[in-house]
Amino acid sequence: MQELAIIEAPSVLGLRPSGVQDLPAALLDAGLLTGLHAVRTGRIEPPAYDPARDADTGVLNPHGIAEYSVRLADAVGDALDDGRFPVVLGGDCTVLLGNLLALRRRGRPGLLFLDGHTDFYQPSAEPNGEAASMELALATGRGPGLLTDPEGRGPLLRDEDVVAFGFRDTEESARAGMQPLPAELHAVDLDGVRASGAATAARRAVDRLTAGTNTGFWVHLDVDVLDDAIMPAVDYRQPGGLTWAELESVLSTALGDPAAVGLDVTIFNPRLDPDGTIAARLAECLRRALSARSEAAA
Repeated sequence: MQELAIIEAPSVLGLRPSGVQDLPAALLDAGLLTGLHAVRTGRIEPPAYDPARDADTGVLNPHGIAEYSVRLADAVGDALDDGRFPVVLGGDCTVLLGNLLALRRRGRPGLLFLDGHTDFYQPSAEPNGEAASMELALATGRGPGLLTDPEGRGPLLRDEDVVAFGFRDTEESARAGMQPLPAELHAVDLDGVRASGAATAARRAVDRLTAGTNTGFWVHLDVDVLDDAIMPAVDYRQPGGLTWAELESVLSTALGDPAAVGLDVTIFNPRLDPDGTIAARLAECLRRALSARSEAAA
């Protein structure tokens, strides 16, 4: 049975200190690890948050994000070297960059990108300079070199090695002037997921990722992929989204595949969940999906 390595990554450098930094403690307190074969392997503290937008890149905290990504990559890499399955508890979505850097050091990774937004903004179109709206663009080499070419290994991902899954922001992002997703990047919006069914759509996504990569694939979960009616504890809300059952099906399918090499969980804001009921339901969903991982690796 493969042991899970729980890594706390409470960075909000790509967003703002609104409460997302409390995600790791909230999920752990809600019993995330109950019944799982898991060990807490560390907590990577971010540098101080700077609210001033960087004049050269147009991004908030670009140097801090770059430095943090290297340290997070080291922690994720240590877990991989020990034969463990890293589970990174963010933080905002920029923690994805460090996770992918760990894999890029080892070869050609893939990415299952579960997010209500495509996060493909360029700095000029992002009104606040928040890199948490840009991480998929940055990971595929679009944006300031400081963030797209860490250690000279950029891009972290090839377009064709990404599946963006479950998003529902197409009209919003077009109005804002976000650069379009490249044709080579496989995109399955919420309607596409529903058309096939969540389990079938997830199986197709995993099959696509395992066909081309040689380092396995990472699973990125921004909890705003869930329906706003059941996951209001996020900073940028929008109507619609996956049900709990659909998300569990997608995660179980993905994490149950031997080529899955890690998971991150981002954007849940415990301050918007004062009684802890959403944290408890999220922890339950994640436990069930991670159990599928343990069973697959047994």
